[in-house]
Amino acid sequence: MSLTSAFLLVILSLSLSAAREFLTGDTGHHVGSNQNSQTATKSGGILLQDIYALQKLRRFNTERIPERVVHGRGAGAHGEFRSFGNFSDLTAAEFLSKRGIETEVFVRFSTVIHGKHSPETVRDPRGFAVKFKTATEGNYDLVGNNLPVFFIRDHLKFPDMVHSLKPDPVTNLQDPNRYFDFFSALGGMATHMLTYLYSDLGIPRGYRFMDGHSVNAYKMVNAKKQVKYVKFRWLSKQGVQNLTRAEAAQVQGADFSHATRDLYDAIRRGDFPTWELGVQVMDPSQLDDFDFNPLDASKDWPARQFPFTALGELKLNRVPDNFHLASEQSAFSPGNFLPGKIEPSEDRLLQGRLVSYHESQMHRHGSNTFQYLPVNRAKSAVRNYNQDGVMVMEHAWKGSVNYEPSNDADAYVEDKRSLYSTREICGKNEQGPIEKTLNFRQAGELYRAFSEQQRANLVGNLAVELRTLRSQKILHTMCAHLYKADEEYGRRVAEAAGCTLAKVREIASGLKE
Repeated sequence: MSLTSAFLLVILSLSLSAAREFLTGDTGHHVGSNQNSQTATKSGGILLQDIYALQKLRRFNTERIPERVVHGRGAGAHGEFRSFGNFSDLTAAEFLSKRGIETEVFVRFSTVIHGKHSPETVRDPRGFAVKFKTATEGNYDLVGNNLPVFFIRDHLKFPDMVHSLKPDPVTNLQDPNRYFDFFSALGGMATHMLTYLYSDLGIPRGYRFMDGHSVNAYKMVNAKKQVKYVKFRWLSKQGVQNLTRAEAAQVQGADFSHATRDLYDAIRRGDFPTWELGVQVMDPSQLDDFDFNPLDASKDWPARQFPFTALGELKLNRVPDNFHLASEQSAFSPGNFLPGKIEPSEDRLLQGRLVSYHESQMHRHGSNTFQYLPVNRAKSAVRNYNQDGVMVMEHAWKGSVNYEPSNDADAYVEDKRSLYSTREICGKNEQGPIEKTLNFRQAGELYRAFSEQQRANLVGNLAVELRTLRSQKILHTMCAHLYKADEEYGRRVAEAAGCTLAKVREIASGLKE
């Protein structure tokens, strides 16, 4: 190349840089060519000294973080929560202490069982996870589902439940023979949840058109350390709308990402989705007043006895700039609560979730610094003496004191207002089931609350899968669980699934609530 040609190339490059920024590698060095690798000759091998090309490929090879074991398919959005009033009689949480207080939130909706590229039309619970980024108290995560109850009541059974619902390890196909085998062997515990799941509620029309529920019970604690047990509900202001089995098949044939598209399109056109946060409140003295355990995640609290109090409104108003940085890297955990203000109950399922969610995020992100990612980072100040590790870019302290207690005037100190609430414990250490199971009654009440069309859809949705079962024992046991909940319910499913009704009745007669 002549000196004149080289000079013209430099002039051209400088003129282009006035309008556009130079491409760089991850360390900021400028890239001379992003089209061709360095080679020994025009026909020769690629040189190892081409660090930019090697780093680019290395980044590509590792650009996927491990998929969530559950809730893999999902979409998130930014928004705000506005308090409806002063609820200091219930909780000392500042974001609920005055009417009009606005709190930044990030919300992620999801399906539970299937992978991150699965259709959004599957029959599956929908996750409804909300991260409140409070101004002064740190992050509070309210992590629930669109359905108010769950399949199991003890966290020990969660891996087994998920394994049964995931694809067969031999064929890699999801198989009703596997999960109905599991549910039938549980003895009826899942009957209430299965009635919800196989109703029209099992396939929401979109994320905007479903309610959300905490599922688990929590505690609210006020400044006087007075405790109330609570359950939360997000009430969709768009109304609850669902897809029938036939409609879901039609939608899936046209767009298997319909729920994400609907959510983002609505936000972009200014039709901001909103939900009202309500809470049911139970006094600790009432916990033993029922023939079921109120801390059992497979149970509803009767709304007539425990009406919902509206706490505030959630509005989603911004689509994330980047799906990976927001939705994929968002990390939720029920362990992100506000001690002394909003705390976990003794719910056996919740107690396990407090640990498993955090461990899952540590595994996914390969580091203990995922809390510092922008989507997860607290708005309030972080002050502790945690230090070092993979990808640590900053500490929450300065100077030589990285321990507590200290006489140093700048050292961090405890906030006694955030002490946990207390509860008197009297009993023995044991390993046994809860005493009041009541496996079937609420499922029957739910069935009877449905309209005739909803009942017909429920029966059809169950029957179409039960008919595929190879085991007559499992088939008849499942129908017996439904029969125990409501005789009409069980009879209709048994007839549609090809069961012998006399056998169903025989099994049901031996079942206990």
